[in-house]
Amino acid sequence: MTKRAEYTVFQGRAGDHNDLAMPGAKAIGEELESRTGIAPTVIGIPEPALNTGWQVELVAALPALKAIQSRFNDVFARGAVSIAATSRCAVSLATLPAVAKHFPSACIVWFDAHGDLNPPEASPTGYLGGLALAGPVGLWDSGLGAGLSLDQVVLVGQRDLDPFELDLIALHDIPLVKPKADLVTELRTAINGRSVYVHLDCDVLEPGIVPTDYKHAGGLSLDDLGACCELIAEHDFIGIEIAEFQSAWETDGSPVSPNALLDALKPILTLR
Repeated sequence: MTKRAEYTVFQGRAGDHNDLAMPGAKAIGEELESRTGIAPTVIGIPEPALNTGWQVELVAALPALKAIQSRFNDVFARGAVSIAATSRCAVSLATLPAVAKHFPSACIVWFDAHGDLNPPEASPTGYLGGLALAGPVGLWDSGLGAGLSLDQVVLVGQRDLDPFELDLIALHDIPLVKPKADLVTELRTAINGRSVYVHLDCDVLEPGIVPTDYKHAGGLSLDDLGACCELIAEHDFIGIEIAEFQSAWETDGSPVSPNALLDALKPILTLR
C-alpha cells in the first residue's frame, strides 16, 4: 500500500549564522509543491539570524520549535510519511523526539559532515546546531524531549568530528559510514532491516554542489546520496528532514535551485 506524504517547511529562526537557510527551505517547499501539487504546511516566521550562543538561540527558537514538534506529532498520528525542509540542524531538537514517540525503534540515518552529538559542556563552539542530535538521544535537556538511544543512530558522511564525539562513537560502537566507504553495503548493514528516518544536512555533500553554511572537502556526491536513498527506499521509510540548504552561495547572491538535490532524493520522495 502506498503511504501518503505530508510536507512541512520550517521558516523560524533556529541557531542561524546567516539568513540564507530560511529562504532555502522555502525554495525546497516550493519545488516539492511544483512536483506534487501539494502545498506544504509552513511553520514559523522568518526573522534575522542572531548568530550567538546556544542558550540565547534556544530561547529565541523555542516557540517555533514547539510548533514544528506539534506538526510532526500530528503528521505521524495520521500515519503519513513526513517530508520536511527544516532550514537548520537545530530543528532536529524538536523533530526527533516526535519520531521517537511514534516510532520508538526507528533507525535515524544522520547524513552530515558533523556528528552534532556534543552536549553543551563539550561543545567547542557553543553553536546550537552542534547539539542537535545530542538532545534527542538524551545527552542534554533541551526542553523538547528525547526518546532516542545511541544504538538507533547511524552516522553517514562525517569528516569533522570533535573529541567528545569521537570518544562517544567508539564507546557506543555507533556505525560511522565514511564518505569513501562502500556506502550502500555499509549502510545496509547498519540499518539492519529497521524502519528509517533520515536527517540530511546538505554539508554532507562535497562543497560546491549546493550552497551550505559549512564546507568540508571529501563529501558525498549526488550519485552517492542517490544510491543511499535507493537503499533506504527498500525499507519502511518514516520521513526525511532536509536541512542546511541555503538559497544562494552568498548573501544577496542569485537564487540556487534545489532541483538537483531533490532529484538525488527522488527514491525516497517517490513513495511506493
